[in-house]
Amino acid sequence: MPLNRKKFFWIAGFLLVVTIVVLRGLNQNALATPATPTVDISPSPTWTPAKIPVTIRIQDGPLKNAIIDAGDYLVRQQLPNGELSYQVDFMSGERSYSPSYLRLIGGTGSLFTVCRVSGDSKYCDAGDLALEHYLEFLISEPETFKGTCLYTSGNCQLGGSALTVDAIYKRWQATGDLFLGDRNLLNTAIDLGYFIVSMRRPEGGFYHSYDPHFGGTVDSDFVMTNFPGESLLALTQLYEMTGNEFWLKQARDVNDFMIAQPISEDHWHSYVFSMLARLDALTETDKSYARQIADSIIAGEVRSLHPSNNSISSATKVEALSALAQAFYLSDTDHKWLDPEIRTFITFVQARQLPGNNCGWTIPAETAANFGGGIFSSCEEPTIRVDGLQNWINGATTYLEYQSMINEK
Repeated sequence: MPLNRKKFFWIAGFLLVVTIVVLRGLNQNALATPATPTVDISPSPTWTPAKIPVTIRIQDGPLKNAIIDAGDYLVRQQLPNGELSYQVDFMSGERSYSPSYLRLIGGTGSLFTVCRVSGDSKYCDAGDLALEHYLEFLISEPETFKGTCLYTSGNCQLGGSALTVDAIYKRWQATGDLFLGDRNLLNTAIDLGYFIVSMRRPEGGFYHSYDPHFGGTVDSDFVMTNFPGESLLALTQLYEMTGNEFWLKQARDVNDFMIAQPISEDHWHSYVFSMLARLDALTETDKSYARQIADSIIAGEVRSLHPSNNSISSATKVEALSALAQAFYLSDTDHKWLDPEIRTFITFVQARQLPGNNCGWTIPAETAANFGGGIFSSCEEPTIRVDGLQNWINGATTYLEYQSMINEK
């Protein structure tokens, strides 16, 4: 074959390979959208005057004791390195699972709530041990993305940053302290907030997952229904901790977008309405949307003590309705109609708190000693999961706070 002809085929082959590589890269880029901030993130002061958290004292009684019992379960099950128990079948002792670190950081926050409710520092000590452990998953890469995110399972999920802010906020509520060893937790929370804001979509919502290593990209198709409400709550918590109007503006913008979306039983958004009512004000549109969330929960949930009904999801109903009751009370809006509904859900969940149960089981003393205070899912699924405890602790506390509000009037 002539030399020029060989050279032609060699060049043609080389160009074909280059074309394939380029097209493949373009296809990958089409699937992975660069995550760029859709709002202006102006530098916010990392130092603010020390603030004293506003908390509500709650009355002694069986429900307060149930909150503390749930905290005792979390402390007993905690490992020496701070790791919390994610899930256990208390009948068999089986613990095989793939843990969700987002749920575990959420459970960490609930330990600080128990600390605040009980006034016993042992729960704060356990919370600090867990928080130090899970903060090891935080990463910051200024050249790739804004702020700090919780990196687990190969990416940064929006809810991880939001729930870490929530844990820091709950620790601040319990202790008034924003330092953990040498770490300034307020700075950490602000950096997490920067990441949350940088994940805003142009239309007003959020991207939910970010890969900081693969060119700094988001997964536009990954959606978790609870992430927007968690993130919105984190923005309001940052506003309360810092007093910086930047966070309130971001929260208002996100809330305006969310109240234009279809109604869902979003307990996180319900907390936001309570926060906005206390820190700012609720609009008539806010109140209408909040009322529709409450109506949806009441109309759509089966609350009988049927063995197959799930207590974990029911605990979120306690959270949502209790937070909405607070929001309505603080906004001089009718709220008393929610009280019997909340009590019904509380009765349901308490029937699944060991050693009590509505399944007809006789719980051995050893099992009660190991797992007492845990909230199990159902009579057909005797598993205790960390988010069930989180939902119960936070929901029962919110209800007792509401009771204190109306009793002090």
